[in-house]
Amino acid sequence: MNKTVELVNIWADFEKKHPDGDIKDFCRYHLIHQREIENKDPLVGGAVPDNVEGLLLKIMGRIARMNMVYAYAAFAGTGVDQLEEFGILLTIHQEKNPKKTEVIYSMLLELSSGTDMLSRLIKKGFIQEYPDEEDKRAKRLTLTPEGEKALERSKVQIAKVAEMLLFEMEQDDKQLCVKLLKQVEQKFSALFQEHKGKKFDEIYNSVVKRPSY
Repeated sequence: MNKTVELVNIWADFEKKHPDGDIKDFCRYHLIHQREIENKDPLVGGAVPDNVEGLLLKIMGRIARMNMVYAYAAFAGTGVDQLEEFGILLTIHQEKNPKKTEVIYSMLLELSSGTDMLSRLIKKGFIQEYPDEEDKRAKRLTLTPEGEKALERSKVQIAKVAEMLLFEMEQDDKQLCVKLLKQVEQKFSALFQEHKGKKFDEIYNSVVKRPSY
């Protein structure tokens, strides 16, 4: 096959799968794809799922679990005890005085567990809450000076964890992973609250657009 025709066909296949991708994404995708064809390393620790979706999610889950364990150790001495606390502090810092419910739902937490976690951070002196001027039933949150310091200390440590876990991964590989996975995260972050309380088959059918009977 003519090399130009082959390249056009490969680009067409990539564009069909990733319509938002650009030329840089295509180059990363193709080089990584070719490299992985030649890679004979074990796929993953433990039992290997028999479908690519399960394999991908298992890899993501194991990395997330390791991130959680290493982060717990890295946070020692920062005042922050776990990733969820770090995420709450960072969300409040970035969102500038958000509502309590906005913070809880953005972290994909249950209302009760999220409220308990916020209460612990308030007791630590990292967060202050105050009434919303427009909605008297709601509370807004802000970081205290001590909360800002705890956030900065923990940001340094969590950056070390991320660097360690992905140390041998090429920068282009990291960027491509973000490009490919962010749409899944964005889609289900928007649907997560809507799906709560529904039966799984109903959720599944609504997502894959299959009629339920």
